[in-house]
Amino acid sequence: MTDLGARALNRATLARQLLLDRADTPVLDAVAHLCGLQAQEPQEPFTGLWSRLRAFDPAVLDGLLTGRRVVRTHLMRRTVHLLAADDVLAWRARHDAMLRQRVLGTYRRELAGLDLDELTVAARAVLADGEPRSMTEIARALADRWPAPGPRALGELVVAALVPMVQLPPRGMWRARSRVRNAPLSLWLDRDIDPPAPPGTDPAGEALVRRYLAAFGPAASADLRAWCGLAGLPAAVAAVRGELVAFRDERGRELLDLPDAPRPDPDTPAPVRFLPAFDNAILGYHDRSRIIDDAHRGLSVAGARVVLVDGRVAATWTVEADLVVVTPLRDLTRAEHAEVTEEGRCLASFLSGDGGDGVRVLAPSR
Repeated sequence: MTDLGARALNRATLARQLLLDRADTPVLDAVAHLCGLQAQEPQEPFTGLWSRLRAFDPAVLDGLLTGRRVVRTHLMRRTVHLLAADDVLAWRARHDAMLRQRVLGTYRRELAGLDLDELTVAARAVLADGEPRSMTEIARALADRWPAPGPRALGELVVAALVPMVQLPPRGMWRARSRVRNAPLSLWLDRDIDPPAPPGTDPAGEALVRRYLAAFGPAASADLRAWCGLAGLPAAVAAVRGELVAFRDERGRELLDLPDAPRPDPDTPAPVRFLPAFDNAILGYHDRSRIIDDAHRGLSVAGARVVLVDGRVAATWTVEADLVVVTPLRDLTRAEHAEVTEEGRCLASFLSGDGGDGVRVLAPSR
């Protein structure tokens, strides 16, 4: 088993995540390759794609949303993701049990004793007209029969778990401010989700393993589970293991990968990249040390936007009145400071839309 050092693992991650070189890939293909982008903050995917794609045009993503080629929905880890419509249809049933378990775990007391099948039937009847509704409106329509849980628990159970739903545009469109309006996924796409696989088979799970490794590998089984939230993938990993190659990281963990996936030379230069909040380049792993120091791991779950310098998280960034403000986490060399400033100017211009390119790099945070 070949050893992979931290720098080699980092460069492989950057290459898979389209962060080593901006790609000419079409937006839809990029969203699919990345297995979706975390999107509970509606504007963040635009920055994520801008950092990955050459000449990214937000209007293209808007068109994919309104054209129903990509959708915003709860999926991996019960968080809102921006995903290719085809992938949601193929993967949603495989996530059903996990989504239910996570909502029931969050609202254990409020939802105790509910007949989930009965509630699902009633919710589908309410939603059958395809009329967009907020989570609260859905809960109120069901509250006469199920008053005890309260609107938050009842609404989230329906929207995030029991009925596959999408958040409709203009939510998630460029510079749009819109509250969440939900509709059933099958009605919005005019297609049914793929049914669950027969017992003893897991084609969706096997596809998830391959797709995850293409976008995140080399990776351990624990990383795969941390990304998707699914507990039942060991059999899927075992089923495709013969197609894979194995490595070992500096901690002695076994890492699996697709044999022909890119694994660049560890000395490959890595340009500065600005990542949005909750970017899956960080959250898509259990062991995030390949890209962020353990001392800063908390930033990845706190919603901090981060800056990669030499491939690793070295700063955070915010926007103040169209000015990109960067706070380093360590001392930057003169060359690094210049590269962060230049990339920050480009980001400020993209975000402002009016030619503004203001950036300020503060003293390191201690």
